[in-house]
Amino acid sequence: MNKQVFEAGKTAYRQGNIVQAANLLVQAKQPGEVSGQVDHLLGNCYMKLGRYDDAAAVYANALHDAGYGHLGALACNRGRALLAAGKPQDAIASLSMVAKDSSYATPYKAQLALGKAYMAVGDARNAGVAFRSAAIDEGNPNPTDALSRLGDCFMKLGRAADAVEAYRTALDFVTPSENQNAIYADMGLAYVAANRMSEAADSFARATADGSYRLAPEAQAAYNAARKALSAKTAGNPSETDALLAAAGYGTAAEVDPLDPLGKSGEFIPSPEDTGFFSVTEDELVAEDKKQKKVHRKHKHTGLKVFLIILAIFLVIAGAAVALYYHGYGWPTAESVSEELFNDASSGEDISALFAGSLSSTAREQIEKTLPTGVTSVDVAGVDRSTYDSTVLLSVTLAEGGTQSYEVNLSRDGISWKVADVTVSYASQGGSTATIDSGSSQSATSSTSADDADSSASTATTD
Repeated sequence: MNKQVFEAGKTAYRQGNIVQAANLLVQAKQPGEVSGQVDHLLGNCYMKLGRYDDAAAVYANALHDAGYGHLGALACNRGRALLAAGKPQDAIASLSMVAKDSSYATPYKAQLALGKAYMAVGDARNAGVAFRSAAIDEGNPNPTDALSRLGDCFMKLGRAADAVEAYRTALDFVTPSENQNAIYADMGLAYVAANRMSEAADSFARATADGSYRLAPEAQAAYNAARKALSAKTAGNPSETDALLAAAGYGTAAEVDPLDPLGKSGEFIPSPEDTGFFSVTEDELVAEDKKQKKVHRKHKHTGLKVFLIILAIFLVIAGAAVALYYHGYGWPTAESVSEELFNDASSGEDISALFAGSLSSTAREQIEKTLPTGVTSVDVAGVDRSTYDSTVLLSVTLAEGGTQSYEVNLSRDGISWKVADVTVSYASQGGSTATIDSGSSQSATSSTSADDADSSASTATTD
């Protein structure tokens, strides 16, 4: 490998000169040479340029460099490139390899891409399993997208009640910077399919309340049907609801347990008609009802005691959460946001979501120029916390050798943190002002991670 040309290519990439970076990286290798380091960055360039087939090819070359490693990141990036190139079946094979790399830091990103690939081949069930895995991944800082897509899978499977719960949960995780309107519109469709017209009308009304979102024709037809059904019910003719639903192409959804739509095993539970419920006789139903009433009377007082205990525990937890908030803690933590900033910037991933909304484009560009490439590890040396602002001191180990200290200033964003400024800290400056936070020192291997490379987008971000 021509190291001088490779370094020039990295510099061009960091400065946003992607075409120049790609040309230099091609020249950095000898014919037939295998270099995961070069091909990884070259694949990122091709992704940004929309050359998805070329990106998939060089990522595959990088996977042949056993000494380079980064199996999870490369397999994820290659899968996303294949998906963007319109080859979802090949993408599924590549994305399924990610699970073999236990060191991969952000597997939820691969699960998101895998879910999209399964949806592209019409496999809503396996897509739902993938989106669910992405949603429950503790490393996923914002599971809204995965939950919303899980709701779409339930709708494809005719599981409207489960779709409602998925959309409602997605709304619980929406950040202030995200648009809730599309989720409300999808939830409205799910409510109509579940024959819950009042909730449907309310969801559609919320989706269009600020005037910035326009319902798709299908959603508008469902909204009209919901309002007509409510009007008919008010007029004393509720039977018209079924006729309106039939005219709109909807049926009534069978009820399932909304609190556990996937079951304890993590798999989709069968629909009620597959459980034998409807084969039960009327006498058996009456007997079961009497049995349940007897059990309910027996445990009535016990249930009240349990409720009071749970309420007390909830109040204690809520008080502790408020205390942690005012002492400068959040989720994700200031430390994890800082580490993600350096790791993602080093691997060429889009880091715009980590910045505070108040930052100007010039300030963001200045921070991006400050961040190093070729990061081997990121260690948290100290944290200075306050309610609305925190400072994290990092020690960054560089691939070329040596370490460099940085101060990351963060501002509060809900319960999380966003990057407001990054400065280089030199020993001659007298060290950082951040105080050591006992037990909080962490390290993160520079394993690259991946964001979605949606096939409908003209560009894609990469690890």
